[in-house]
Amino acid sequence: WGLPIWPASADALLDADLVIDAMFGAGLTRPLEGLSAELVEAINASGLKVLSVDVPSGLHGTTGAAEGPVVHATRTMTFFRKKPGHLLMPGRALCGDVVVADIGIPDDVLAPSPSPRPYGERDGVRGGKTFEQAAAPRTASIFENTPSLWQPHFPWPRIEAHKYARGHAVVVSGPAFQSGASRLAARGALRMGAGLVTVVSPPSALPENAAHLTAIMLKPFRDARDLVEILEDKRKNAVLVGPGCGVGEGTRALVVAALKSEAAVVLDADALTSFVENGNAPTETVNFGFTGAAIKHAVSPATLFAAIRAKPDRPAVMTPHEGEFKQLFSDLAGLPSKLDRARQAARVSGAIVVLKGPDTVIASSDGRAAINANAPPWLATAGSGDVLAGFITGLLAQGMPAFEAASAAVWLHGECASKSGIGLIAEDIPERLPEILDNLHHAAGRPHWDAEKPNGGIG
Repeated sequence: WGLPIWPASADALLDADLVIDAMFGAGLTRPLEGLSAELVEAINASGLKVLSVDVPSGLHGTTGAAEGPVVHATRTMTFFRKKPGHLLMPGRALCGDVVVADIGIPDDVLAPSPSPRPYGERDGVRGGKTFEQAAAPRTASIFENTPSLWQPHFPWPRIEAHKYARGHAVVVSGPAFQSGASRLAARGALRMGAGLVTVVSPPSALPENAAHLTAIMLKPFRDARDLVEILEDKRKNAVLVGPGCGVGEGTRALVVAALKSEAAVVLDADALTSFVENGNAPTETVNFGFTGAAIKHAVSPATLFAAIRAKPDRPAVMTPHEGEFKQLFSDLAGLPSKLDRARQAARVSGAIVVLKGPDTVIASSDGRAAINANAPPWLATAGSGDVLAGFITGLLAQGMPAFEAASAAVWLHGECASKSGIGLIAEDIPERLPEILDNLHHAAGRPHWDAEKPNGGIG
């Protein structure tokens, strides 16, 4: 070293321009205390730029939790692969910019998993490459959600295709004065590339839906029996139930009808809370689109999970936020890691679980999971979740595998919001999608659409 070494104290910060934080790494599992905690508090109070090594000292590298004082880093330098704590909140906010250094560890140390792994193992993440493992090399099943994860499965338009080859998405509307959510979702599905999109609407909402919809088709329906008949048309291969539908027996019946069809199913919002024990909801749709006090029914999330598992060959995706998740999966709410909660929920339910938030986790029942980290804070606005549900439905209609479809939709949703900027409203999100998809298409090395046209004139 050849330079002075001084005892660690807050006084060492007085003449500093930069703090290199290398006290503790990703393996720390206890809150800091004593001198270490005092140093962290002094660093955070100093206002200096901080470069943390591996993870900010005090941060739990697996869960992203801050159980005591944690360094607030300007930038974090980690090695080989990101850890879950770099992406899961609050770790994502505490790490600052994360830079991954290549230190010569070969990629095949984390080969793709050939089969589901036991839950509870410690994982590392990659975007198309997984998180660094904490112990001996293991197979990979947890990823940072980046395009390299799902782009090989993305249903890019083909020059010879037509609208009927790109799937037909169905979005179930709520009653009068509650139909806006379904229109947001339907526009998201159409922008995502579904060849056709139909909003099925209760009679009370037909006038307002008809006034707003143009390229999106509109079909009346009254109850779950009508939805069964609509979905008997096998061309209608993806259906979204939940946004604005109301909480109660009617929505539960719609969910069961959708799950009994041959279509891929996305369940959002009211489709989830309608299965919460004792109803747990203030209103239920009654005649003519009006609402009244909900009747308490003997239902439970297990009813929903059994319906999902009845046909494991048909994809189902659930999109709860944290509040809905706690109601549906009360036994899992105490798990400290959002990653573990989502993975266990997928295993219990049999669905792809999209546990939403600034660190959305997409989990499959086969053990795979992806952590998303591109969502800006202004994405937290009314209706944005409806657009996300529509994005997922649109990709499922085009035949994209469910885990990859959900992961792609979440990333594209965040990217559209980032490009829109502060002041975003939900209606803006689908309108940014063409630009994002076009850039992604070219970045993947695919030719411009003009380059795919045959050369020459008419012979």
